[in-house]
Amino acid sequence: MAWARFSKGAVTQRIAGRIPVLECLRARKRAARRLCVLASAKGLEAILDAAGGVPIQECSRNELDALVEGTVHQGVVLEAEPLPRMDEKQWLAQTLPADAVAVVLDGVEDPHNFGAIVRSASALGAHGVFFAKRHAAPLSAAALKSAAGAMEYIDLVEVTNIARALGALKEANFWVAGFDAGAPQTLWEADLGGKLALVIGSEGKGMRRLVQETCDFLVRIPLAGAITSLNASVSAAIALAECRRRRCPGQPLPE
Repeated sequence: MAWARFSKGAVTQRIAGRIPVLECLRARKRAARRLCVLASAKGLEAILDAAGGVPIQECSRNELDALVEGTVHQGVVLEAEPLPRMDEKQWLAQTLPADAVAVVLDGVEDPHNFGAIVRSASALGAHGVFFAKRHAAPLSAAALKSAAGAMEYIDLVEVTNIARALGALKEANFWVAGFDAGAPQTLWEADLGGKLALVIGSEGKGMRRLVQETCDFLVRIPLAGAITSLNASVSAAIALAECRRRRCPGQPLPE
């Protein structure tokens, strides 16, 4: 996992890749500590402009590779304060719209899937992404890279227990929809109005039993052809796009 600790005890997170680094600098959600760039890199003008007074250090390719443990960095790595996270109580204490959407990840452990889901959630208007402290992908350089900067623009809600967090959402008038291939109704048929939590299970096993039992209803994405399953990030993107379509009829999806 791409974390560093300086002598004063301040923990930082490493962000790799040009788009994630640029969005982190632009969003100003957290303080940047050091920008490491490949000495021969070209086309970094936008990143350097956004960096402002952040210290910049030229590094060799091997040094950058070592900083992010093999994640593709495109000649740039940013060290910044860790992403801020909330718990479910903090998140629910906010003023949320009547049609707020939360994405709840139950055991999504692949960092690329995790990052891709956060990217879709941010792009398609979700208000927060819930995930467990354990049995979930870490907020690693790989996850940040897959999110393409989206983690800087959406609430990240880290919870101790997914089923308990779903209970808190239900008490706050959220309907909880779980995705299961054997569900009796399709996503197209389901009522997706009001405050809604979309629960996406793990890549291999889906939702755990207690989490599934906590859902208000289950839905499936209707598929055709020989392939009978989708990965977690694709399922989440389809679900979020349908929610966006229902909430914004006649309006184009974000580019």
